[in-house]
Formats: sequence, C-alpha cells, structure tokens
Amino acid sequence: MLVNGKWTADWQPVQAKDAKGGFVRQTSSFRNWITPDGSAGPTGEGGFEAEAGRYHLYVALICPWASRTLIVRKLKKLEGLISLAAVEPALTKEGWRFGSYPGSDRDEVNGARYLHEIYTRVDPKITGRATVPVLWDKKRCSIVNNESADIVRMFNSGFGSLADESFDLYPEDLRSRIDALNDEIYPSLNNGVYRAGFATTPEAYEEAFAGVFGMLDKLEILLDGSAFLFGERLTETDIRLFVTLVRFDAAYHGLFKCNLRRIADYPNLSAYLHRMLSVPGIAETVNIDHIKCGYYSIQSLNPTGIVPVGPTLDFEPLLRKRSRRYGLE
Repeated sequence: MLVNGKWTADWQPVQAKDAKGGFVRQTSSFRNWITPDGSAGPTGEGGFEAEAGRYHLYVALICPWASRTLIVRKLKKLEGLISLAAVEPALTKEGWRFGSYPGSDRDEVNGARYLHEIYTRVDPKITGRATVPVLWDKKRCSIVNNESADIVRMFNSGFGSLADESFDLYPEDLRSRIDALNDEIYPSLNNGVYRAGFATTPEAYEEAFAGVFGMLDKLEILLDGSAFLFGERLTETDIRLFVTLVRFDAAYHGLFKCNLRRIADYPNLSAYLHRMLSVPGIAETVNIDHIKCGYYSIQSLNPTGIVPVGPTLDFEPLLRKRSRRYGLE
C-alpha cells in the first residue's frame, strides 16, 4: 500500500474491514471522463477529448473489474485508438508488476516496473492501493480514471464516431433497469465473492456467502428463456455479470470458499456463459491461466502458492480461438 507516495508494506488484499470483520473495498480516486468534445463528464474535470492514440489502458487479465473495460474496448472496436498493457498475473509484495510472463507486457509508455509507480507519477503524495484498471492520458501524462464502471461507460459513448456505434451497451430506454440490476448484482455477487473470500469472521463470511448464492439463484430464474439479462440485447450489465461468472468455478468456488454450487451446476447460467463467450471478441479477453495463477498467488489465502490443476471447465473449447495478443493458444 502507498502511504504519502511511498510503498510501506507487503501487498495485502484486505486494507479495511467493517464492524463485522467484512471486506471493505477502496473507493476509486481518479474520476475524470473522456468525452467527444472534451467537456467535463459526470465527475471530475474537463479537457479529456476523444482522440486516437492519446489514451492507454493498464489492466490485469485476472481482474474482473479490468476485464470489464477490456471487453468494451474490444466490442466498441477501440483497440486501434487505445493502447494496452497487461501486468503479470501473480501479485507481488509490491502489488501488480509489469514483466514477461506470457500474456503480460512491459510498460512501454511510462517505463514503470510496478503499477504503483504510475500512481505516484501523478500524485507523489498519494495514499491508498494501486488498482487496475487505469486509463492513462499520454498527452497530459495523467490518470484519467481508475473506476471500471466509469471507463465502461466512456468507452461505450465517450469516443463518439471514433468507436463502433452500431450498438449501445447503455441504451436510453433501459438505463433505469440497467442501473437497478447493476445495484443488485454488484454488492451480492461481483463484490460478494470477495466479501466471502476475504472475510475475517464467520459472521461476515456466512452473510456474504448467502448473498452470493441468493443472487445466483435469482439470476438462474431471470435467464430462463432469455438470451441476455434484458432479452435479446447485450448491455453493460451482461458484461458486469460475465466477468464474475467466468472466474467463479476456476477461482471463487475453491479459493474464496463459495462452494455451495458451481456455475456449471446452474443450467441457465451455464448456457448464458457459453452465449457470452460466443459473442465475437469476448473470448479473446479471457485468460484462465492468468486467472488461476493470479488468484492462487494471494498468500493470505494460499500460503503454499500451489495452483490447482483443475477444474475442467466445459467452456474452455470456446477459448481456443483467442487472440495471440493475450499470449494464449
């Protein structure tokens, strides 16, 4: 963790707890928005105009929050406009590190060894965790935003005609329903698996565990006869759900002790996961090796560092045509 711009201790997954011993996630600290004309967005300041080649995205392929942004960058055909660097999957004592692990990158933009150096480059006195994703402005040498939900929406609409406008992940007529379902899924499932995995008391763990499977049971019913969460239209809520589902059986079921059922045990959710992976471009963003290596590198949960051989994932054949860009075969 950074304290006044200095790395002060070995990386730990839990930086804050509530009164019950539950995991509390850090709030994102950079909240500017890219817009077509550079005007200010919902938060932050203006001056971040949509331009080809100006912006750079830092991600971790193990991280669901970063993967949200990676998927939307792909779907909106922004790869040629926004450059990319992925950190190594294993979390080091200094957090995320750039390197040569297959599917990872060196930092060719800022020459950083660790992600926390990107943060201190912008704010030499910053205190907090150095998290992914990070959207970097090459022109201003500054962080635009490090909140995945914001980056998803600015990738969807902030680049205007520079992006693929043939579909909209946040359509006007569904926005209230999208916001409402996002607000249900995030605390109980997206963040709920972390609250279960990083709980420090039985009370906090059991509460989070119940929320995870309560939400999965609800989604299993919701997806009965429906291609996506809102019928036939793919939206940002599908992407937010997908990034958790695709990691569930490989990591959360075992390491995070969310072991009542697997996604493979839910017929509708399992079929939905396959449909999402069949959407052109999505499978290319999934790296099961990074996911397993990364989660099982968390020493507080897996002190031996042994990465399990299994499980066999029935959707893995869908990943065989993934892009070499991510170091996969």
